[in-house]
Amino acid sequence: MEECICFDHVTKRYGDHIALKDFSLTVYSGEFLTIIGRSGCGKTTALRLINGLITPDEGTVSVLGQDVAACDLIALRRSIGYAIQGVGLFPHMSVEKNIAYVPSLSRQWSRAETREKVQQLLDTVGLEHNMAARYPHELSGGQKQRVGIARALASGARILLMDEPFGAVDEITRRSLQGEILRLQKELGITVIFVTHDIKEALLLGSRMLVMDQGRIAQLDTPEQIQAHPADDFVRSLLFGHSE
Repeated sequence: MEECICFDHVTKRYGDHIALKDFSLTVYSGEFLTIIGRSGCGKTTALRLINGLITPDEGTVSVLGQDVAACDLIALRRSIGYAIQGVGLFPHMSVEKNIAYVPSLSRQWSRAETREKVQQLLDTVGLEHNMAARYPHELSGGQKQRVGIARALASGARILLMDEPFGAVDEITRRSLQGEILRLQKELGITVIFVTHDIKEALLLGSRMLVMDQGRIAQLDTPEQIQAHPADDFVRSLLFGHSE
């Protein structure tokens, strides 16, 4: 299997708080890794290190064989989609302009190509073409989230980082979006790293699942193995709501 992202003995501090401690992890191309853990365990810090939003205090983070600290961060971020809770769409831009924002900045798409490419992406995430002319305030929570995923995929990203992306939508919409992202990941063959607080979501989506506790790896395995063989009381308490 091809290595896609590699954390090599990474430590990250915020003042006296150690968010990640001697953290080593390899993510392989085409896998769907879910990350679960309590607030403050280092999940979001790990994502932000991948696209260079923050830098490690010790150790290295590599993406596709390149040390993030030594690479062109603008080029790196164009190769990585980033979808977050609440989406962060530009309210004054139409759906079409929101989706096309990064490719337009980098001149990847001509004006003539933009409409066709946006329509293809709307198809990909299960939205009607007439959505392109709407503005964010005219969309439901689930529609906004789909537009956010389309925007994250617009630059042809092979890596998609998702930080609690479905946390603000209702349960029915959430289930629909979970099915959508699984379908997309399989069809496009992209590598997805998906942070969540929802243990059921982590178990459902992940080809592998990373359980984090206070900046360290508590367990890393398939959802089936973690359910069958929790590594310790902490993992057991996340899975079943209590320690045995």
